[in-house]
Amino acid sequence: MPIDQSATFLPVRIAVLTVSDTRTLADDRSGDTLVARLSEAGHVLADRRIVKDNVDTIVATLNGWIDDPQVDCVITTGGTGVTGRDVTPEAIERVQDKPIPGFGELFRWLSFQSIGTSTVQSRACACVTRGTYIFALPGSTGAVKDGWDGILRDQLDSRHRPCNFVELMPRLLER
Repeated sequence: MPIDQSATFLPVRIAVLTVSDTRTLADDRSGDTLVARLSEAGHVLADRRIVKDNVDTIVATLNGWIDDPQVDCVITTGGTGVTGRDVTPEAIERVQDKPIPGFGELFRWLSFQSIGTSTVQSRACACVTRGTYIFALPGSTGAVKDGWDGILRDQLDSRHRPCNFVELMPRLLER
């Protein structure tokens, strides 16, 4: 989709959350990939954390960022599968105001092109909560690339036409 070069780019303040029982900052390749891509795009890394696959811990982290005026958007990586420890979507359901179902649908369509029917195991999802966007991606670097390159890079670019998530930010708290 087209980028309107005459429009002003507005950097988004993005917090990155890796959900994993085993990863550390030293070996969090999907988190590193996401941070590199958002930085290259001109956005601001507002915060970065790694938490265990625990609903209460994820919810507490999300709520802290949702209530932080220095965070516009949260992108999670990991915990979106179907095993017993995969609980990121459940945590997001506990905080969400409005789901964005098209995000998960589009993610799985894009992912299908590279991993085929294995994409059905992904529960990638997104929502808006108290004026903050939350996007949940699977924990592989390929999934992060699919989600960022195929959706978020454009939708978090204020110059993307015909529309983008950034232009809606001032209106997310309307009642």
